[in-house]
Amino acid sequence: MFWFIVIGFILVVEGLIALLGYYLPLTLYLEARSSGVSISLWEMGMMSVQRIPHAPIINALIMTQKAGLDLTVEQLQGHYQAGGNVPLVAKALVAAHKANIGLDFKLASRIDLAGKNVLEAVQTVVSPKVVNMHEVVALPKDGIQVIVKAKITIRTRIESIIGGAGEDTIIAKVGEGIFSEIGKVATHQIAIEDPVTIADAVEILGLDEGTAYQIVSIDITEMNIGKNVGVVVKIEQANADKNIAQAEAEKRRSMAIAEEQEARARLVESETRIPLAIAEAFRSGNMSVMDFYQYRNIKADTEMREALSKTSMEPSVKVQETVEEIDQEIENNKKV
Repeated sequence: MFWFIVIGFILVVEGLIALLGYYLPLTLYLEARSSGVSISLWEMGMMSVQRIPHAPIINALIMTQKAGLDLTVEQLQGHYQAGGNVPLVAKALVAAHKANIGLDFKLASRIDLAGKNVLEAVQTVVSPKVVNMHEVVALPKDGIQVIVKAKITIRTRIESIIGGAGEDTIIAKVGEGIFSEIGKVATHQIAIEDPVTIADAVEILGLDEGTAYQIVSIDITEMNIGKNVGVVVKIEQANADKNIAQAEAEKRRSMAIAEEQEARARLVESETRIPLAIAEAFRSGNMSVMDFYQYRNIKADTEMREALSKTSMEPSVKVQETVEEIDQEIENNKKV
């Protein structure tokens, strides 16, 4: 019976030690105290109750304490519970402190909770970042394209990173500036010979205003010649003018033929009325039989002459000449 009591006592003690080790990790506590971090067993116990991991908080406190920063357990606990990345914020604060960058815990935590990489932002302030631009196709006044490749060196503005425009906006603005400045140049040769002047002109436009970055420099790395847009536009305009001229000529030809056909129709209509007029003349006594025979002889003589000249079924001379002139104009336009 005695041994059962001893074994039970030992098991209870071991359970208490295990429970105490879970809620109060003594190793981390001793490490924190030896590093000069002011934290109590009660605070560590409350962290366990609130299900806050000890290691990230203690390590962040040790890191910032050794760097000369004064953070409290409550600050780090609150940031963790808000969904923040405590180790990343601690590293960013240490890096900013060493680089003499004005970054406090409040701003760092806001940047982190906004979804931005606060450590990368601090590193970009210390070591500016180089961004490669897409090709920009610009057009000088002579109409010959200039294809530009450039690099932008940017530095983060810590105070503007929340709410400020990102890298894409910087790239778009610089591209627009390059396009505008090359558009002011008289010829493509001038743009290619002096890319530094163009880059400097873009830099002074203040394109980084309202963004989370400051433009340190713009460097044009490559310039190539593209299409001669001016010549292409002139060729297309010439083709359009030729098509319009052909259409107008076809229209005039069609109108001339239509007028000639209309004249023929009126002539045929008039001829159909002649027998009626002759009959009416006979009834009224205005025409005798001899007059009718004389009319028939004149008509037969006229028809014979028309048959001999072979002009009875051809257009009139004036209409024919007009049609031939229009046909010749159409052929000339096609050759152009």
